[in-house]
Amino acid sequence: MDYVIAGLGNPGDKYKNTRHNAGRIVLEHIRGANDFSEWRKDGVARAMVSKGEIEGNFVTLVLPETFMNESGKSISTFISSEKCSDSLIVIYDDLDLGIGDIKMSFGKSSGGHKGLESVINVFNNKDFARIRVGISPKSFFGNLKKPKGDANVTKFVLGRFSGGEMKKVKELSREADKMINALIKKGREYAMNHYN
Repeated sequence: MDYVIAGLGNPGDKYKNTRHNAGRIVLEHIRGANDFSEWRKDGVARAMVSKGEIEGNFVTLVLPETFMNESGKSISTFISSEKCSDSLIVIYDDLDLGIGDIKMSFGKSSGGHKGLESVINVFNNKDFARIRVGISPKSFFGNLKKPKGDANVTKFVLGRFSGGEMKKVKELSREADKMINALIKKGREYAMNHYN
């Protein structure tokens, strides 16, 4: 089977290493870990693309070069609505998880994430794999310290990771790579049970 793995975020240096780009950051590390091709620009899809294989399956990595809320348009160039449930994996930042946490899920709503909402709307389907990368700080006792109010949320997600936070996100890239390999090799149920 062919797979498409997309890392959500915003393009350009202005948004590099911001929390909202956690999906892009993780996917870039996955590309390196699996010795995929160098990124190349696909003007039609408005995306950066890399190709390779995981567990004997052909895989296309996609970094949309659209802004976050139009991610679905870019991704839809590489996969059909009919195939997205089985063949699409989307990696994105999640305020409902703390820094250093990562989870796999399927078939849930967007949770207010504009990039994920765009993907769901374009395919008219939410039953695809997601890898959720935590971006919220935690208290000493492990409680999430999420920003409150739309303006504060926007400011927070567009802010850059600290050095320590970025280190944790890069460490999560290895876990995301294991999740993807398990999903492709052994299927959803195994990956969900083993890594959540």
